[in-house]
Amino acid sequence: MVRWFLGLTAAVAVSLSATAADKYKLDGDNTKIEFTGTKKDGKHVGGFHKLTGEVTHEGDWKIDVTIDTNSLYSDDEKLTGHLKAGDFFGVKDHPTATFTSSKIEKGAKGFTVTGKFTLCGKSKEISFPAEITTGDTFTLKSEFKIDRTDYGMTYGAGKVDNEVALKVTVSAKK
Repeated sequence: MVRWFLGLTAAVAVSLSATAADKYKLDGDNTKIEFTGTKKDGKHVGGFHKLTGEVTHEGDWKIDVTIDTNSLYSDDEKLTGHLKAGDFFGVKDHPTATFTSSKIEKGAKGFTVTGKFTLCGKSKEISFPAEITTGDTFTLKSEFKIDRTDYGMTYGAGKVDNEVALKVTVSAKK
């Protein structure tokens, strides 16, 4: 009886360690979130210096990211200040933006990542294409667009394009 119990205990321990989660920590050094906003007479690029998050694999892959919106930068210092104000990101009232995936599906041409994106206090489910590789390093590359008006950013209507291009690059080690 004791031998059977010890054998069962060892089998459970091996089973648990074999299904331990893969975890990759995300930060501003290994994860880049950049944007390009356009208007009739040009464009501006920018991004975020600071974020925290994690990619985990426990049967399914999951991505959780929190972006420090005050770490926003752009190619123009005056514009950076305006983007942080209430007309756009309103970083004082909305110091973070978040993304939490609900599913990551493999398709014929890479992956589709779906999840809840919250920006300026407004949440919307989004899906975007991604190239993903895993192993000792989790890499993700994606370029897609969102509509800024979905998140309450309506400043410059008719002068500033509503679609904003996003570029996400991740290279995180275990």
